[in-house]
Amino acid sequence: MLWTVLFALLLILVLQTQMFVCLKELRTRHSTLSFSSSSSRSSSSSSSYNKTQQRLPGAIIIGVRKGGTRALLEMLNLHPDVEVAKAEVHYFNVEEHYRRGLDWYRSQMPLTSSGQLTLEKTPGYFASPPVPERVWNMNPAVRLLLIVRDPAVRLISDYTQVLHNRLTRHKPYQPLEELLLHNGQIDPGYKALQRSLYYHHLTQWLDVFPKKQIHVVDGDALIRDPFPELRKAERFLKLSPRINPDNFYLNTTKGFYCLLSDGHDKCLDESKGRPHAPLSAQALRKHYRYFEQPNKMFFEMIGRSFSWC
Repeated sequence: MLWTVLFALLLILVLQTQMFVCLKELRTRHSTLSFSSSSSRSSSSSSSYNKTQQRLPGAIIIGVRKGGTRALLEMLNLHPDVEVAKAEVHYFNVEEHYRRGLDWYRSQMPLTSSGQLTLEKTPGYFASPPVPERVWNMNPAVRLLLIVRDPAVRLISDYTQVLHNRLTRHKPYQPLEELLLHNGQIDPGYKALQRSLYYHHLTQWLDVFPKKQIHVVDGDALIRDPFPELRKAERFLKLSPRINPDNFYLNTTKGFYCLLSDGHDKCLDESKGRPHAPLSAQALRKHYRYFEQPNKMFFEMIGRSFSWC
């Protein structure tokens, strides 16, 4: 009987020891699996951060219409750290688009890695009153590019584009002089003229954004010699200086610079350099004179001036 009891106690001791070893092994395995899972999540998180994805823009070309926005976008796209939205999104200035929300806006952007800049351009933003605050609500730190040219010339170019579009659809359109003048005087209600009042629209942007976040590009200088203006834009966007004079060559036929990158060239589309609509000498004088004071106000606002008539 005594031997039976001793044998039972010995058996219990052996079983307890074996259970202790098993539990220890289970804890070790669990710890290893947890660490492995944690490392995997960390690696996955890091990979997710660095992988290409659609991101909201860090910079926007806000205008002006017929000021050279497409040229500026294509030229900045030469930079390896810049990816651009290929089409004008019109998110902030078209109510139907704005109601779709930021997820829709993001879905219109190109794929970028974490170190690249997403750039969008919609020239209609500049003259649309609700846009500045909407852009601020999206990202108060966004950088804004405004490319301008002689406002009198811009107006004629604006009209010429609308005229071309109407004629293409076989629709009539009034001569420029009839739209620009009313009873022999400049009509301030003409929309194309209102879009050329840069100081008025910039005031709305400066009510929301500090001046340091808005970079003004000289559109006329960009056409004559792109490189100096692009170097300034690179600095403003905090990009390394990667665009150089070798990226451009002059198309002597149209008088515009074409882009050259990795052995491939690209010229602006046929609408660039289209002959402007005619305007009588008298109307042209009134046209230029009208912009003298608004231009001065714009120059004072930005702290620089341009050689506009």
